[in-house]
Amino acid sequence: MKNFIIDVDGVLTDGQFHYSAEGKIMKVFGPDDADALALLKEKMYIHMISGDKRGFPITKKRVAEDMKFPLNLVSTFERIEWIKNKFNPSETIYIGDGIYDALVFKEVGYSIAVANACDIAKKYADFVTVRKGAEGAVAEAALHIMDKFFEPIDLNNLKPKHGSGVWKSGKQ
Repeated sequence: MKNFIIDVDGVLTDGQFHYSAEGKIMKVFGPDDADALALLKEKMYIHMISGDKRGFPITKKRVAEDMKFPLNLVSTFERIEWIKNKFNPSETIYIGDGIYDALVFKEVGYSIAVANACDIAKKYADFVTVRKGAEGAVAEAALHIMDKFFEPIDLNNLKPKHGSGVWKSGKQ
């Protein structure tokens, strides 16, 4: 597998939208996902997508600016066509949670649903995480991908490189 496509909302986040009278104000992202993705990033290309047009600035801040991953706004109805135009689906792993993600699951090389995904997504997934979106599901998926397609993480030789717990000297 060469590509890992991550549906942000409901996978990296808890899927909930927090509103005030002014509109959407925040999303909840999990704490461990960035560290596990930093390890996987050395093995494959990682790209994130969101269908949340109104919350896209929030997603962009976390994913593109803070985590430094490529991000696109892609409608849930256009995902498989978007993947086919940019990647080889048979070389792609996709993680999602929604009803329409099941359609993507049928077209990609390997599919992952998070624990709190809808039933149809879980039914068509090759792997279902134990953890929920925003609760380490992506970290669990990344470690699963390492075990299944590459090599298991060797804790005796694990050295921090790019994760959230590594700072450049003098910066915090």
